[in-house]
Amino acid sequence: MRTRHSNQLVELRALTAEARSPGTEVARKRQVAQGKLLARERIAYLLDEDSFRELDALTRRRPAGDLDHIALTDGVVTGWGTISGRPVFVYSQDFTISGGSLGEVHGGKIQRLMDLAGRIGAPIIGLCDGGGARIDEGVASLAAYGGIFRRNVQLSGSIPQISVIMGPCAGGAVYSPAITDFVFMVEDTSYMFVTGPSVVRAVTGESVTQRELGGPIAHASHSGACHFVAPDDRSCLDGVRRLLTYLPSSYNDSAPCTPTHDDPRRRCTGLDTLLPEHCDASYEMLDLLREVVDDGQLVEYGARWAPAVICCFARFAGASVGVVANQPRHDGGALSIASAEKAARFVRTCDAFGLPIVTFVDVPGFVTSAEQAHHGLIRHAAKLLFAFCEASVPRIQVVVRKAHGVAFLLMNSRPIGADLSYAWPRADEHDDLTSPYRAEMQTYIDEIIEPADTRRAIIDGLTTLRGKEPRHPPRMHENLPL
Repeated sequence: MRTRHSNQLVELRALTAEARSPGTEVARKRQVAQGKLLARERIAYLLDEDSFRELDALTRRRPAGDLDHIALTDGVVTGWGTISGRPVFVYSQDFTISGGSLGEVHGGKIQRLMDLAGRIGAPIIGLCDGGGARIDEGVASLAAYGGIFRRNVQLSGSIPQISVIMGPCAGGAVYSPAITDFVFMVEDTSYMFVTGPSVVRAVTGESVTQRELGGPIAHASHSGACHFVAPDDRSCLDGVRRLLTYLPSSYNDSAPCTPTHDDPRRRCTGLDTLLPEHCDASYEMLDLLREVVDDGQLVEYGARWAPAVICCFARFAGASVGVVANQPRHDGGALSIASAEKAARFVRTCDAFGLPIVTFVDVPGFVTSAEQAHHGLIRHAAKLLFAFCEASVPRIQVVVRKAHGVAFLLMNSRPIGADLSYAWPRADEHDDLTSPYRAEMQTYIDEIIEPADTRRAIIDGLTTLRGKEPRHPPRMHENLPL
């Protein structure tokens, strides 16, 4: 009996060692030559040291012939561990095994991991590096994608879902990241597209490179499908760890409160001279934000896309908040199709995970052009209006300078449900009919504050609003104007 048990242990150790040895030597060298980490190296770098517990390491795809030629893990490493001591679930596709392509078993492992993350209430992080559906598995491969997509939707707003594109992500593989909350990409080594350059060339005659079609800059600047871009694997994973410090583990939890030495009563005297003399002159809104938040630290969301609106995570007195601000350096801070959609998505994400929302308003109106009108400015701007109106988290508005017309309403105003609204004395002072003093008298502005007191006013407001209870009428779900 002891010999039999010993033999079983030896066999288990051999299988485990095989599972932890990815692909062929040639495939591993090819990954390294591209400056990419291997699948398990990525997990080890992302998670706290020695915290990873692997699931389903000895799985194989269904054999069509000799079992010895079928790789263990089926091209994806799954399991859980901790980041800064908090549980997370992670899967990492292994490009050295079948090009990281997704088949029935591969997809089943990801689905099981998602089910566990949902039951426990912890973030799920997908490290994507695969060639799409496994063609030889046919409809079984497509069905595996379908199961992942369905779970993405079921978990949406329940736990943070983060997609990290660290290599190819093509065909059906792109739709899971499109549904998740946050998408990271790595410069030079990652790309996303439904069909590749060769198909585009065959169908349209257009010649385009992989990078131009679906590279990180293309998605971060034009399509809006990527929220964060990093120069290499390690800095990308550092970004994931940093982002998680601003998020709760689930909708049922609170985001971590980070101790700070930044005095909550600190006056921001630099703001007294921030605004230029002329009301149409630009200035850097990020300078304002860094002046008022804890330690000047921000994590921008979608920084390259629709830059006329800034969306970022920050902290006030150690507590995480979402910040939305007009950026006068781009289109004067006017709202457009892209900026309204970007801000709407960010507002809904903050609301889903219980993060208060603070807006800094300097908006002259909407971008005016026939192109914007024909491409649906009304419909897309309505998404931002809807997002703010439905948000039940604490909401504070600060009118910095301009707040014109309906654009003022859409930027988290009192009439659409902001809990508190402050204004600087110079806000809209070029027009007596829309001055902050007149707005305060008509109860659209709660208080006119000195710029230097902005940080204190926001922290006092957030402290007062901490016990706010969400209230919604009975319904199946809202009907967002998509």
